[in-house]
Amino acid sequence: MKISDNVANYILNLLEAADGRAEIQRNELAEVLGCVPSQISYVITSRFTPEQGYLVESRRGGGGYIRITRIRMDGSSAIMHTVNSIGRSLDSATARAMLSNLCQREILLEEVASAMAAALNDRCYFCVPQEDRDVLRAALFKHMLMTQI
Repeated sequence: MKISDNVANYILNLLEAADGRAEIQRNELAEVLGCVPSQISYVITSRFTPEQGYLVESRRGGGGYIRITRIRMDGSSAIMHTVNSIGRSLDSATARAMLSNLCQREILLEEVASAMAAALNDRCYFCVPQEDRDVLRAALFKHMLMTQI
């Protein structure tokens, strides 16, 4: 398992234990997990975004912290939030992250998410011109999500 996955899982466990809200100190967490503080920052900025259902607040300085809060919403609202956050184009990695988040929050069934992931995979678009792939993926993902409401 990659260090990024370990950091993300550790933070997810903190969120579960604290009912969706965790406050961490980057340097202390890096020491506990045996990584550099920038790795913690990378994981937070890439995996705990508003599009993935999280609110992140931070305070710099000696007593600084990073507070991560899981945004609570019902299934339909979460799907609409995801649809609205997609924009005009969407890369494969971001689509996978969004699907993973929807599964973790039990908004999508694993089987449904797996089918969507297969349809959004880069290998499906090899015959589509490179500049059109992410645009097509965004449109397809939005339409697939809308069928789940």
